[in-house]
Amino acid sequence: MRGVSAGLITNTLGGTSSTITGGGGPGGTSTGTGGTGSGANGLVLSTSGGGPVPYNMDPVLTGNLEYQAQSQQQSNLLFSGGLPSLYTDTSTYNFTYQQGFGTGTLFNVGFNNSRISSNNPFDTYSPSITTGFTATVTQHLLQGFGTGIQDRFILQAKNNRRITDSAFRQQLLYTVNQVENIYWGLVSAYEDEQAKERALAQSTQLTEDNRKQLQIGTLAPLDVVNSDASVAADKQALIASQTNLEYQQLIMKQAIAHNLNDPQISAAPIVPTDRVALDRLPEEDQPVESLIADAYANNPQIEQAVLNMKNNRITIKAEKNGLLPVLDAFAFYGGTGLAGAQNPDAIDFNTGEPYTPGYFPSISYGTALNNLINNSSPNKGVGVNLTIPLRNRTAQADQVRSQMELRQSEMRLQQLYTQIRIQIINSRYALTNDRAQVAAAQAQHDYAGQSLIAEQKKYKLGASTSANVLQQGRNLAIAENSLISATAAYAKDRAALLQLMATTLDRYNISITDAASGTITQAPAIPGLTAPKPEAAPEPITNTPPPPPNQ
Repeated sequence: MRGVSAGLITNTLGGTSSTITGGGGPGGTSTGTGGTGSGANGLVLSTSGGGPVPYNMDPVLTGNLEYQAQSQQQSNLLFSGGLPSLYTDTSTYNFTYQQGFGTGTLFNVGFNNSRISSNNPFDTYSPSITTGFTATVTQHLLQGFGTGIQDRFILQAKNNRRITDSAFRQQLLYTVNQVENIYWGLVSAYEDEQAKERALAQSTQLTEDNRKQLQIGTLAPLDVVNSDASVAADKQALIASQTNLEYQQLIMKQAIAHNLNDPQISAAPIVPTDRVALDRLPEEDQPVESLIADAYANNPQIEQAVLNMKNNRITIKAEKNGLLPVLDAFAFYGGTGLAGAQNPDAIDFNTGEPYTPGYFPSISYGTALNNLINNSSPNKGVGVNLTIPLRNRTAQADQVRSQMELRQSEMRLQQLYTQIRIQIINSRYALTNDRAQVAAAQAQHDYAGQSLIAEQKKYKLGASTSANVLQQGRNLAIAENSLISATAAYAKDRAALLQLMATTLDRYNISITDAASGTITQAPAIPGLTAPKPEAAPEPITNTPPPPPNQ
């Protein structure tokens, strides 16, 4: 074998981190090839494209037009008719048509023409036109035979096109998921900023009440200092939350805007229109095995792995065919024709005098073309070419390598099946835990809110202290942060499950065709955004004639 991969599969799921799903080597290995190098010194990275080279199925037309004028001095006057130098003007007009076919057949037609003018007395015709054609058909009988070998690059190109389309869909799923995660981060920052404003308003109101009680002498100065410290802490928390909100808005802008240098875009605030909905997704109640089956059918990674495996099977067939001897059968048929006018310098060597005009009849070019096909001057034959490599170790090594690559692609596909199964199950666990966490955080938030209200009532009745009220306010702030974090985690895990199921685009009505062309033909479904109501049609204007007088 040539170029065998020596990469290691590391980071097994549950060991250090998640299993490697990509990289240079087949089957998730960490490197492409081992040994002394790659791509040189007899090593190959992949056998894709190996095997017999297919014929070019696109027709090729070749033309050769040439003019040559030659004057050559003669050292033997006997062979030049006594002329010290001979001139020859040659015009060439040759054309070739060649085309291959999926059966392993090569068709070649050559049409050649030459026009020669000379002062050589031995030439009967000047100018003389020689025309001829040859049609040759060559058929592979062993190596390179059949559409499975000749058309394999077309099949692999179609598979690669599908792989590219699948990768584009995978990129869309990934991009939409990333933007959705950014959006939920923005929602969390927006809600956190509002919670900090409420906390500051409550602590500020408590401080104002404490100062009034201090003035009338019903409250100790230390309680005012404590409430002032709480106000300062709430202001600092609000500033930090506002800064985080501005940063999250900037991140959202860079994700959806083409240019952040526009001052209007830079200054425009982003207000989220949707909040985390706790309505159960259909996927949460669907059986796990049904989810896994849907993910197997829709996940782009599996689709790409299956198509790659198909390409590997095509390569194995080609490499196996490359082990066969070369046996080609061929047949050809052709004809020639001659046209021209009698050479005025031609000499009858019996008499030593020039031939009389018209001694040799002139032949038209049309007559010469007719002689090509009337079988008057045929050129035909059949034959076979046989080449038998006695060892062919290079082809054997590549053929074994192609089998190994197929087994690696099968392992890669099985690895994806296992990984997606685990991810689906883990996502279901995550959603279940997130929903429980949201419920617990909501209950804690409700309890903290009611505790604060009760403590405030007790404080107004003189049964509590401002310190207890501040503590209950801090408990409410912590509960709000926990609720915001829990809902954001649920939203992100829900988006991750939809991405894994490859249903994100359907959920938001995103068209792959529109994304590829850049032209939006259908509006996407945006949660929380209410479509504008259609404007009422204006009442029709009618030209009613005025009533006649006295009516």
